[in-house]
Amino acid sequence: MKYLLFIILVFLGCGESSTTEIPAKANVEKVIANGLENSYNFAVTINSDETGCDQYADWWEVIKADGTLVYRRILFHSHPSEQPFTRLGGGVSILKDDKVYIRAHLNNKGYGGDVFVGSIKDGFTLATTVPEFSKDIESLKPLPNGCAF
Repeated sequence: MKYLLFIILVFLGCGESSTTEIPAKANVEKVIANGLENSYNFAVTINSDETGCDQYADWWEVIKADGTLVYRRILFHSHPSEQPFTRLGGGVSILKDDKVYIRAHLNNKGYGGDVFVGSIKDGFTLATTVPEFSKDIESLKPLPNGCAF
């Protein structure tokens, strides 16, 4: 009886190994910040699964621990042959002790990659846990207006 069940499962395809697709992500790999209180400059390094304008990291952002979007740096084009890449953004209005999260967004998949956390005072490291921020943040301005290339 077990042999018959095995044959039926193999025949139906249940005995075949399956491949699991790894979801595309935009991962923050490094964050450097400097400047003056309420006007910090950030250099954010992103490694993302980019194929061109159909799939690319379209922004990185700074979010306070309470879920407030503080700053969003729009990325105007794809970077499929420039991985990882670093983009600067400035005028980030936070205090040196404010705990913030830095994350990137993939145009067709949203959030989900590695996120950094920290403060200007203590520096930034890979977050081991990330709060469940409001889904409304994704629709707040500024937003990209297309992809140049």
